[in-house]
Amino acid sequence: MDVLSDVLSVLRHGRPRSALVTWHAPWAQQFAPVPGAVGFRVIVRGNCVLVPAGAAPLRLGAGDVVLLPHGRGHVLADSPATPPAAHLCDPATADPPGSRAVDDATEPSTVTLCGAYELAPPGHHPLLRDLPDVIRLNAGGHPELKAAVDLLGTELTLPKPGADAAVPALLDLLLLYALRAWLDVPDTGWAAALRDPAVAAALHAVHQDPAHPWTVASLAMLTGLSRAPFARRFSELVGQPPVRYLTWWRMTIAARMLRESDAALDVIAGAVGYQSQFAFAVAFKRQHGVAPGRYRKSP
Repeated sequence: MDVLSDVLSVLRHGRPRSALVTWHAPWAQQFAPVPGAVGFRVIVRGNCVLVPAGAAPLRLGAGDVVLLPHGRGHVLADSPATPPAAHLCDPATADPPGSRAVDDATEPSTVTLCGAYELAPPGHHPLLRDLPDVIRLNAGGHPELKAAVDLLGTELTLPKPGADAAVPALLDLLLLYALRAWLDVPDTGWAAALRDPAVAAALHAVHQDPAHPWTVASLAMLTGLSRAPFARRFSELVGQPPVRYLTWWRMTIAARMLRESDAALDVIAGAVGYQSQFAFAVAFKRQHGVAPGRYRKSP
């Protein structure tokens, strides 16, 4: 499995939420922060302004897709001068108050597709954590992203049999295509790491077989670099040394297995590269702060 697919499959949690809503000027809605989630806004029709907390307003038009990777609070409005409604909206659980159904007879000033993706604890993968607070993309410049937006809008406007299965799948595609479009642009951080042949090869190997007894030397040999240059390049682009990243990813996988399966601890330990259940428990507690058994029982 490639790195981006693996990251999304392990960190995505629960079902994404979405709503296709219309706005009639003047309007302004304040959205509450959603810790541990990636919010999104798609402008289907019209224009609006997104005002991130503590940042300058961002003017948006039809076709714009905005990702809020860190779930920060913000205001969406027809104008920065319009005062927001008193009621906070949780984008992960509810439609904005005052919004209207898309079949309303009154011509709306703006139509938006709003929603959020829940991420599994204990935090984001560094690929997501390194993203800026607000990512703006225009779907018109990314055919795959535009196709996902169009299909999602159709399913939400005119739901047909199978919509309950189609919408979550399309939301997953929307997130994937948006991240792919963003990672195609920057030359720093994880975007650069995934384009660097040596670092990308090492990341792919770790995600392909996290249980393998990888060492800095074996990963360096795989990439064709000597040990020291490889470790330095990996640390610069990924943000942590190779073995530390390997351990962190193994414990992230283990946490998901503990939450979502009833596999025995020795089975989970083996799946993430530990022959000893004791060594696995020590590594798990070091990262998560609790023993594996207690983590499994926690709410």
